Amino acid sequence: MLEYVWSNISSDQVYRLDSGGLISSASNWVFSFLANRRRDTPASLLDNAPLEALLGKVIKFERLQRSIEAGYLEALAITASGYTSGESVSFYQGAAGLQNWHKAHRVGIRSTLGVQHLLASSAIPTLFPAVRINREFFGDGAIRQLSPLSPAIKLGADRILAVGVSSNKPGSPPRDAAPSHPSLTQILAHILNSAFVDTLTNDMEALRRVNNLLPLIPPERLQDEAALGLKPICLLDISPSQNMNTIAAEYFDDLPRALRLFVKDSGSSSVLSLLMFEKRYCQRLIALGLHDAMAKEEQIRDFFSPART
Repeated sequence: MLEYVWSNISSDQVYRLDSGGLISSASNWVFSFLANRRRDTPASLLDNAPLEALLGKVIKFERLQRSIEAGYLEALAITASGYTSGESVSFYQGAAGLQNWHKAHRVGIRSTLGVQHLLASSAIPTLFPAVRINREFFGDGAIRQLSPLSPAIKLGADRILAVGVSSNKPGSPPRDAAPSHPSLTQILAHILNSAFVDTLTNDMEALRRVNNLLPLIPPERLQDEAALGLKPICLLDISPSQNMNTIAAEYFDDLPRALRLFVKDSGSSSVLSLLMFEKRYCQRLIALGLHDAMAKEEQIRDFFSPART
């Protein structure tokens, strides 16, 4: 089902878009900032109401608790960023005995998960509207998520499979390229990339450092100081071998016309990859994912080996 949805998806299943609506929203945004007015200001540049309908259709949330009770699943967490509190909140549904947590700017709250949590976690700032959960509005879970591996560890994981979105072969501009002042789209893309990419990479590096240090600590010291909560975590990461921004640029013409006008400058490929929900592009990513997974076949088999259980 997952492969079918992504292989046949289109932008109109994720956001509602017409050229007049997008231009009107962008104009109202600019005017609201200049005039310091909030009334009638659009909540976002794009209306993602179709995404809510799609998620409600293809995801059967009622099966989640049954899987937990049957022992097939320990927990599921969805992280979103609170716009008022500034905290990274992981809403989780899981087995009895799991406890909420509250660390610096990181909170875990037991919840009954639903579509609204996914919409909040995927609400890219300025592009998609924030979502109200209880008494607060939430946006994309990558914002202010300084330790994206933390929720899995807090919920008891001793193995983590992390699927990245940043190419492990980053490109660089030619040395003789004449630099030009970045556009607003490029600046927005740079900010979003910093939130979505850098934190996961840094957190994986920190986890590997802890794993390397733990064998140097005498076992009795670890037992005496269990309050530190240190334990080895098996980590396997799979990152794309090709730059997804570059791939997205190849399918620029597949985007709706109004969106092509919005991200028409050549430096906006990062934004393109965030808004590209067209089946040819997604099928290309599925094929790339298979290729990159097969390149790590031995590590994946070892990761899921019963001997590790």
